[in-house]
Amino acid sequence: MNVWIKALLVLVVLIVAVKASAYVATGTSYVWFSQQSGSMEPNIHKGDLILIQSSQRTDIITCEEGKIRDYRSFNDYGDVIIYQPNGNPSATPILHRAISWVEKGEKMPNGEPAPHGGYITRGDNNAYPDQSVFGIEPVKPEWAIGVARVRIPYLGLMFNGVGSMVIIYAGIYAIILAYLMRKKKIIDRTEAF
Repeated sequence: MNVWIKALLVLVVLIVAVKASAYVATGTSYVWFSQQSGSMEPNIHKGDLILIQSSQRTDIITCEEGKIRDYRSFNDYGDVIIYQPNGNPSATPILHRAISWVEKGEKMPNGEPAPHGGYITRGDNNAYPDQSVFGIEPVKPEWAIGVARVRIPYLGLMFNGVGSMVIIYAGIYAIILAYLMRKKKIIDRTEAF
């Protein structure tokens, strides 16, 4: 088999194995999130890589509940969640803290009645909740992609955009290819003797 094709197959197997392992460990195929803004500073910075756990595998604890339970995550009460605004799968996900829960009809931070039950969210560095100024509805549990668990400073800069992933995959492919070519040379030399 051609070394180039063999390297590509090894890369594909490696990607599938990593994604499958991550899914088994976290419960979601959306394993990491790269913070795009300063809305969560000083606790999460722009460019940080955030490892997440599926919201289906854990309870989301709001800031209000966190104060009662003395539960903190990322230096403040309550969980930080990643969610799709208004349930739109094509919208850029948002990473903000779950502040409270509202039931349908309850007053939201903007003074309007909640159209449905959901989480009220806010960036730690934002003055107002997302549901008061951005036209975002309370976050339904099914809109939550996951709960932030680990912060790796600035590593998220490598994972921004499709182009970055292509560069990373190309780099891994080059390493695999170099290894296989070196191995082939060694085998060819030993067969020559």
